[in-house]
Amino acid sequence: MSTDPLRALIRTIPDFPKPGIQFRDITTVLRDAEGFQIAIARMQAAVEAHDISMIAGIEARGFIFGAALASRMGLGFVPIRKKDKLPGRTIGMNYALEYGQDRIEIHDDAIGAGDRIALIDDLIATGGTAVAATQLLRSAGAIVPVAAFLVDLPDLGGAARLRAEGLDVQSLVAFEGH
Repeated sequence: MSTDPLRALIRTIPDFPKPGIQFRDITTVLRDAEGFQIAIARMQAAVEAHDISMIAGIEARGFIFGAALASRMGLGFVPIRKKDKLPGRTIGMNYALEYGQDRIEIHDDAIGAGDRIALIDDLIATGGTAVAATQLLRSAGAIVPVAAFLVDLPDLGGAARLRAEGLDVQSLVAFEGH
């Protein structure tokens, strides 16, 4: 049994969304008030040394952790959304999926040149969306020195891809396998 309260709260659902996948369900952390507060406090500790001026969260569960972290730190929050979900003018970044392509966007006035942004999401797997989010924020003039995740699946290589982009990658819990 795990002595880490966050690891103990994360439920594993076998064969979801397809056979062979071990889905790491973080909704069990969200419903536990103490566990959720521990997660946000640990994320704050992971990013605060980087002199962050804003938090950006990746749709959808990155909104939950990112907004809570921004509120705790007294910072603004930037939602990174899927294509055509934001009103007004946007800038975006395309990225490759296993079979095709997707796009993420932010409002064109969401950040200013030189803003120091921590990228937040619930889970890092292959890193495709997180790398695209980093590139999008940087293309808008931001400095993105750090990314924090509740869960890392290191066997899928996403954290390594972000480190190759020059980010300090912090995860609170790692699970081997998929």
